[in-house]
Amino acid sequence: MPHTHPSAVRALAPQPLLLAQGRLAALSWGRADAPTWLALHGWLDNAASFSRLAPLLVEALDIRIVALDFRGHGHSTHAPAGTDYALWDYCHDVLDAMETLGIAQANLLAHSMGAAVSCLLAAALPERVARLTLIDGLGALNTPVEETSSQLRKGLTAYRRPLSRAPRYPDIESAVAARVAGGVTTVDSITATPLVERNTQPTADGHVQMRTDSRLLKPSLVRFTPEQVLSLLAAIQAPVLLIEGEDGILGERSSAVQARQAVQGLTREVLSGGHHLHLEPRAVAQVAAVIVHHWGSVER
Repeated sequence: MPHTHPSAVRALAPQPLLLAQGRLAALSWGRADAPTWLALHGWLDNAASFSRLAPLLVEALDIRIVALDFRGHGHSTHAPAGTDYALWDYCHDVLDAMETLGIAQANLLAHSMGAAVSCLLAAALPERVARLTLIDGLGALNTPVEETSSQLRKGLTAYRRPLSRAPRYPDIESAVAARVAGGVTTVDSITATPLVERNTQPTADGHVQMRTDSRLLKPSLVRFTPEQVLSLLAAIQAPVLLIEGEDGILGERSSAVQARQAVQGLTREVLSGGHHLHLEPRAVAQVAAVIVHHWGSVER
């Protein structure tokens, strides 16, 4: 990767944005008139997921990256009372952001749950997606058809319970420690810090409180079946670059192998790192190098 002058680093500091009539918050890197990529984060993460990768890509490809906070995450508004956080609802967040930004056909850079949203959008509206760069995520969380009723039962039961209060911590360091200890996937404190910083707000008594909507922790009412996910993946027409971490969530599990085989035009790269390899300081430069090598000739 080219050396970055300190003034360039300052120029690549993220700019906050509000999109979709203020419903969605975002962070933007790069020139406003450069070709725009939309970046989509994972479950319980936020736009800061791309805070280490975006500056490298902006400098190398001369693009603009706009990273969204999905509804209920980061600085974006929570879904209205009585509504759900279904995976397909996030497609509307992407389409609303595209409308605000005047993007007819999107280049999507997406991690984990964001990768799942990207796959749904590319399958359902292929004319709206130019290409996909997916980081340790492909397809969507699914449930076998015979478990449909039990999944619905879990979801309905959970949604009838009173909402828990947003977690509070004495300081950011404690909040980071809680994320490291309680995360679904392994993450260290250096990797988690940008996510936690964006996902907390100060309280009147000097503590910090999480911004995330606690409803995100409730089980889904309905999920796609494995067969539906493979059908969606087979419908993707855009070229796909999939970057996996050696210690990520995909690997050689049979479901991951089937998912990769279902996608036409998929290029796979496996790099040293975990599920958040695009945010890990030791892995991010290699992630950027792969993306630049793969797509660079297209942007230039």
